[in-house]
Amino acid sequence: MDGGQPGLEPAAPGPSIPGSSVIAPLRAVVRLRRRVCLLRKRRLLPPGAGPALGPGAPRPGCSSGAPPADPDRPQFFTFDGPAELPSRMPRKRRRRSRVVLYPETSRKCRPHAERRSRAQRCLLLLVAIVGFQVLNAIENLDDNAQRYDLDGLEKALQRAVFGQPEAVARIVALLRDYLATHVHSRPLLLALHGPSGVGKSHVGRLLARHFRSVLEDGALVLQYHARHHCPEARAVQACREELAALVADVVARAEVEEKTPLVVLDEAELMTPALLDELHGFLQPQRAHPFHNAIYVLLSGVGGAEITRFVLQNAASEGPQRPDAHLEPALAAAVQTDEELRARLRVLLVREHPLWQAAAIVPFLLLDKQDVVSCFRDEMAGEGFFPEQARAELLAAQLSYYRVAGREFSVTGCKQVVARVNLL
Repeated sequence: MDGGQPGLEPAAPGPSIPGSSVIAPLRAVVRLRRRVCLLRKRRLLPPGAGPALGPGAPRPGCSSGAPPADPDRPQFFTFDGPAELPSRMPRKRRRRSRVVLYPETSRKCRPHAERRSRAQRCLLLLVAIVGFQVLNAIENLDDNAQRYDLDGLEKALQRAVFGQPEAVARIVALLRDYLATHVHSRPLLLALHGPSGVGKSHVGRLLARHFRSVLEDGALVLQYHARHHCPEARAVQACREELAALVADVVARAEVEEKTPLVVLDEAELMTPALLDELHGFLQPQRAHPFHNAIYVLLSGVGGAEITRFVLQNAASEGPQRPDAHLEPALAAAVQTDEELRARLRVLLVREHPLWQAAAIVPFLLLDKQDVVSCFRDEMAGEGFFPEQARAELLAAQLSYYRVAGREFSVTGCKQVVARVNLL
């Protein structure tokens, strides 16, 4: 005071220094930054590395000019002890799978684990292959039947055979069913039975002619006439061996060409029991496989009397013939009683020989007078005569008939037609 230095006196209030309002917040920010750096340092250091740092040592990430921290003063508040803080490591968050939501309008795909296995795919492929093979086999059935032109055979029989529409339809149906395939378990045996002159031998000739044409090999068709091939003077054993050799040759040739042969045996009522036994042996399952792929046609007059009696009885019970019945002669009696007639014939024929037990019996009925007139006209046209209706009726009137309930059935059928026309 005395030294001439003036004393410190409070300054008179005046205006504030510019910038003092900015320095104070900056200082607060610096203090907060130092506090944060100190907290970070304590978290990163291991438990025994804290005291190694002196109060004046600089800390990484923070300014070296920061004041040293007081070791007795707690820096932050926590529920865990200081030894437990560094041991706690941050856990890895488990990734939760998201729920897959399928839109209602979109196609839902199965997960990979629920998809079908390869075995199921192979099974589906096998089923498809088998189905294709079955369809191909069905198509081959039609191809095999077309080889024999059964439609043409049916038209030829209907045109040339008079008065036997039911017999023709049954023959064609049996042939169609049998020739649908080439491999069979047993041969087809057709037994055509009826009285004389009703068209049995004529059908046999038409069948032989048709099969020679479609098979393109006459050696595959055998026509065996018992009266010609085995007369009474010859030994029965020789006839049997000859029949066996003929049939074996035809069957072997057909097997090589993969075709179905035809064996027509006419006048079977004249065949001896030994020949019937040999023919019955061809039908047995123990025979070689080529013998199963063959068609045998037996033409016999056995049962002709039974058929005549049956037709006359049914004609008498039906009453007079209708005016338009000549369009389908003898058909009205055969439609309702065909099964009954075949059953009667089978009982009668089995008594003769067991061969007919496995045969498909086809009965040939009596011919009406209009059928005989048609036979005359057809024969006259074949011999070069004009098939005049009045002349044919005049020739037909010279034959003998069964007259029942206003209907006339020929006794000899068309047997004498050829001889009468040759006299013209």
